[in-house]
Amino acid sequence: MTFRHFRWARPIAAVAMIGLLSACGLPQVGPNKNQIYAGSVQKSGNSFVIPVNDSVAQATAVVPPIGFSASFRSAPRLDSDVIRAGDVLGLTVWENVDDGLLKSETGNSTALEEVQVDGSGNIFVPYAGRVRAAGNTPDQLRRIITEKLEEQTPDPQVEVRRMAGDGSTVAVVGSVGSQGVYPIERPTGTLATMLSQAGGVTIEPEITQITVTRGGQKGRIWFQDLFEYPELDIALRNGDRILVEGDTRAFTALGATSRQARVPFESKDLSALEALAQVGGLVSTTSDPTGIFVLRRERPEIARALLGRDDITTEQRMVYVLNLTEPNGMFLARDFMIRDGDSIYVTEAPYARWIKSISLLTGAVTPIASLDSLAE
Repeated sequence: MTFRHFRWARPIAAVAMIGLLSACGLPQVGPNKNQIYAGSVQKSGNSFVIPVNDSVAQATAVVPPIGFSASFRSAPRLDSDVIRAGDVLGLTVWENVDDGLLKSETGNSTALEEVQVDGSGNIFVPYAGRVRAAGNTPDQLRRIITEKLEEQTPDPQVEVRRMAGDGSTVAVVGSVGSQGVYPIERPTGTLATMLSQAGGVTIEPEITQITVTRGGQKGRIWFQDLFEYPELDIALRNGDRILVEGDTRAFTALGATSRQARVPFESKDLSALEALAQVGGLVSTTSDPTGIFVLRRERPEIARALLGRDDITTEQRMVYVLNLTEPNGMFLARDFMIRDGDSIYVTEAPYARWIKSISLLTGAVTPIASLDSLAE
């Protein structure tokens, strides 16, 4: 008996192999649509599977609010003329006598440069003693020093100049042209002007966030909002810390996409359609445009609105389904907003699974065909 007599075995082997593939299952990049739906609450699972429509897109388009509190926004600008501890002053005294108390070789005027206000808010002036400077304007301090010197010399004339010092400063760090500690002066009393003083931001404005820490309070805004909403250009206070950094939000792309990765946001608002574009879009030979899933732990107030229930008090596992082949599918994908921590999963198309079956079947039958050729 030759191998030729076993030709009848080829179709039998093919049928057996199809049965074996069906029993064992094909290789997958992840669950298929039926497996995802099987995990829904409706089928005794633990996640809610919700097809995206206009109302779902609108209800979920909630970006976690960021901004400055009322105490930040209502704080008035510092009076740059008010002297504070740590400021540096310049003093000049003119005396109306030839042999004055503070006479110098250059004439009847005496200059006292870089007189620093101590931690208690005082300065020392010869023949006037310790003088309270903090809390006064330069003109008020001038009158105080004049009154004290009048007891020692007739009709003194005093000039007080407020110079740049460390009495009122802010720290600017992060993605700016020049990090450092900057004094709050008349031209740099607000957030926008101080950022300009520090060299401006050095990363893409679309993803730049600014955080201001003041004591135990913290506020964060988008850089672009700083110019769109004037009330966010807050007045600065001594000790403020300004951090400029890029957006740290990201989503995860998995399944039959051009790229599987953790992907940072490239704009303040990111739609599902834009998110798919960021990873190279769908793959024509493997992606199923009817099976695009967005996995999210949804906030309880949104879950209550979507499910029409008032007994939800904790975050819920939600699986949103997008079907790009529907008449309105592309618009829904454009309107459905992605949030930080979302996972986008694209299922494989039935055609891709069929190709896998044929490929595995062809490879498995090849040894039988080889035996047949040997027999000949």
